[in-house]
Amino acid sequence: MARNDVALMAHLMRRAGFGAAYGELERRAAAGYEATVEDLLHPERHPTLETDILERRFTDWKEMNALEVNQAYWTYRMINTQRPLEEKIALFWHGIFCTGNSKCEHGRQIQLQIDLFREKGLGSFRDLLLGLSADPAMVFYLDNCMSHRDAINENWGRELLELFSMGVGMDGEANYSEDDVKECARAFTGWTITNAIPRYPYGRYEAGFVYNQADHDDADKTFLGETGRWNGEDVIDLIVKQPATARFVSRHLYNFFVADEPQVPAWQNTPPRDLAAIQALEAEYYRSGYDIGAMLRLLFNADFFKDARFAKVKSPAEAVIGTMRVVRDFTTPKPGLHNLAMNIRYMGQDLMNPPTVEGWHTGGEWIDSGTLVERINFAADQVGNLELPGVRDIVERVSTASDANDSSVSAVSASEVVDRCLDLLGGYELAEITREQLVEHVSRGGELTPGAADFSQRVGQTLQLIVSTQEYQFA
Repeated sequence: MARNDVALMAHLMRRAGFGAAYGELERRAAAGYEATVEDLLHPERHPTLETDILERRFTDWKEMNALEVNQAYWTYRMINTQRPLEEKIALFWHGIFCTGNSKCEHGRQIQLQIDLFREKGLGSFRDLLLGLSADPAMVFYLDNCMSHRDAINENWGRELLELFSMGVGMDGEANYSEDDVKECARAFTGWTITNAIPRYPYGRYEAGFVYNQADHDDADKTFLGETGRWNGEDVIDLIVKQPATARFVSRHLYNFFVADEPQVPAWQNTPPRDLAAIQALEAEYYRSGYDIGAMLRLLFNADFFKDARFAKVKSPAEAVIGTMRVVRDFTTPKPGLHNLAMNIRYMGQDLMNPPTVEGWHTGGEWIDSGTLVERINFAADQVGNLELPGVRDIVERVSTASDANDSSVSAVSASEVVDRCLDLLGGYELAEITREQLVEHVSRGGELTPGAADFSQRVGQTLQLIVSTQEYQFA
């Protein structure tokens, strides 16, 4: 199998999932790139995660009240899912449709919202926005339950336009007006939630969405230049057909799956990094009837995606989950999972509790002197643990890096060790000066002989040095 095929598959799996161990990459590469894209786009072909054993192991997962419990659960799902794109798209939408635990009734509300992203995140953008508009966590978070026909609250209407669907502007022009915000808020009056029944003595009953016709402003509204007795669903229909929405969705997909863009607030006056790619995605948005899965099919198969290896800084979730999927730890429930999940928070991404409704700034802003230390220490601890099955597999594969057809070859050169470790971690590439320094360091210990007492340890140290480089922070 061509080395380049596996490297390209590693790129796809980092972006459409959270990376994969080398054996999985080989299997997927053998199946073919386009076939793998189709497999990823159809998560229903694979079983979902069963939670019965998890709930027996972690009894507090039954009601999922605390934020930390939900974070641990999602971390476990991302590590072990057989539907990697389903979890990745949930993370994608969570970074855009931000709802924070700091303003929710309890942690499980956001977990149910993440379920919505899993269910609808690869389908119609219209259906996803409609589902979000009726999601109890979002209704509560952005105060639409406090918006009434005679006392409108603009929070939901404003964020729907600014952060969730259109963005402030495009090509130097504003996408909507203050009047549009007000008319949007009027259209969503009556979209509210029922009160949650207290959890005792029978357990929690979740708050539910309810439409209160009596509290809805049914008068004419002029929204985005069109007038009618618009309700919330009508507003969604008007939003999704706007060129600004096609641009907004396309830039977000490019920024998350392809390469780091400028931060979202700059998009009104800052052109896309690759306008031709964005225009191709916009065309597919309309051609497919606003279908996110169709846009991703185009994206993953496009040269602009295949040529964008290591053009994105890993988010903390990607850094943690990607490393865990390579070393293959926590593949079954065991103590320490909750502490593992906290590493994502320590690196600057408090899942399910973003700093504001704007979410996290991405790209280079993930990295500062503190979070970089957390990233390096975490990854180095994992890949240096020779007891982990994924690390043992890497050591075994490095030991056969020499010519398998020549039994007289016993030692593995330092250069081979470094290059093989780079391949086995996912086809990483180092600056030449960095690679030379690594080779020099490894060679100081003399020849590496498979089976020797220090062989595994020296391979583990090489892995630790690689994950400590700048290049490992990119996906």
